[in-house]
Amino acid sequence: MKGIALALLVALIDGGALAAQNARDSVPALGTIDGLVSDTALVPLAGASVTILSTGIHVETGASGRFRIVRIPAGQYILIVRHLGHRPASGIIEVPANDTARLSYALEPAVVTLDTTVVTETRLSPQLIEFEQRRRMGEGEFRTQADIDRRNSVFTADLFRGMRSVTPVPVVRGGGMGTYRIVSNRTGSCLCELFVDGVRLPENTDTDQLPPPSEIAGIEVYAGPATVPPQYAGGRTPCGVVLIWTRHGS
Repeated sequence: MKGIALALLVALIDGGALAAQNARDSVPALGTIDGLVSDTALVPLAGASVTILSTGIHVETGASGRFRIVRIPAGQYILIVRHLGHRPASGIIEVPANDTARLSYALEPAVVTLDTTVVTETRLSPQLIEFEQRRRMGEGEFRTQADIDRRNSVFTADLFRGMRSVTPVPVVRGGGMGTYRIVSNRTGSCLCELFVDGVRLPENTDTDQLPPPSEIAGIEVYAGPATVPPQYAGGRTPCGVVLIWTRHGS
């Protein structure tokens, strides 16, 4: 009997240890982001806006130009930094498990030119006013907020299906299908340049790193350099340009 009792006790201990291990394994590994935003003279910028795409995370820097984001699941993200009077910056960051990613951004001063715009009976933001003006000119392909809501899509890649100039192409990872990238139909393999709220995103940005459809107010697609708006020209424009405007940032 003692042997049976001892065996049951060992089994209970082992089972408890296994359950505890499984519980630990089921908890996602978390990390921290600690960052500093300054100008090119390394003067800290207070009130800079820091956004992590597709997460809903948005913070601002303090008086010292620093920001801190805690308990974020480990992995890759696209981070966008903005400050009034400076050019925005974006980049792919890696948040380590149970550790801290330390980041630093030096924003260049922006050269601002203001056009005179007459607005009547509208509450659209300046960016979406430009969106509507370009849509009326008919140079590119457009998805309005009404179009996006009507599609009722869960995945951002689905918003590009059926467009003449671009196609969402699956990315193969580890022998299986992963996410998508937006490719120009002119060549079949040329990655389009992506902008979110006027900020150029890093090359090879995946669609799962973009804002979800519920956050997008409009999409503009330009097939080649001849039709790209001048302020978004340069870079990889021969492959096409995609402008995405969010509902909170546009």
